[in-house]
Amino acid sequence: MNLDASNPPKAVVLVSGGLDSATVLAMAHDRGFECYALSLHYGQRARSELDAAKKVAAGSALHRIVDIDLSQFGGSALTDTSIDVPEDEPDGIPVTYVPARNTVFLSLALAWAEALDARDIFIGVNAVDYSGYPDCRAEFIEAFQAMANLATKVGVEDGDVHIHTPLINLTKAEIISAGAGLSVDYAATVSCYQPDGQGRACARCDSCRIRADGFAAASVPDPTRYQVPPA
Repeated sequence: MNLDASNPPKAVVLVSGGLDSATVLAMAHDRGFECYALSLHYGQRARSELDAAKKVAAGSALHRIVDIDLSQFGGSALTDTSIDVPEDEPDGIPVTYVPARNTVFLSLALAWAEALDARDIFIGVNAVDYSGYPDCRAEFIEAFQAMANLATKVGVEDGDVHIHTPLINLTKAEIISAGAGLSVDYAATVSCYQPDGQGRACARCDSCRIRADGFAAASVPDPTRYQVPPA
């Protein structure tokens, strides 16, 4: 994509503070977009990932943290402290899935993009090395983009809303290698489902395992801070 460096197009980038979204933000910058970072305080267990998001989004044109409280609905180990975060490989869709999370997140990103007159939204969903969430699949993204072009003024008038998912078919090792090439500071990111107050990872949850395996496979030193060094 050849973009006009003197008049870069705006893009809303969903930034959670994790490894994937940090990589996507770097990719959007590298492609020449003026990036508007959006993070959601949705009632998740860990405030430390929002602290990480502030660091990750530091070079963006603007960073907004929007409060929505999905913990009022529960139904996920990430928003309901009465549900334990699993530390073994689950069968099927795991209890860490947050009901309709990416649908909600993309809807908010779409609203901000339309207000900014931006036609592009980036999200770090991945359907290779991931936890099996249904809203991380290409079918979902394609359906959401179709809906966005039906439900918005810009979509109706121009049919020109694009949801970018540059990581969707990459392994975690490939994501890390790409980010390392763009100088992403992975030490600033938090991927753990249950980090402590300092943002240190548990080394036991599914997200920690996928992240650690990715660094090992990419032959990139793992800068993750752990509560207890992994066995």
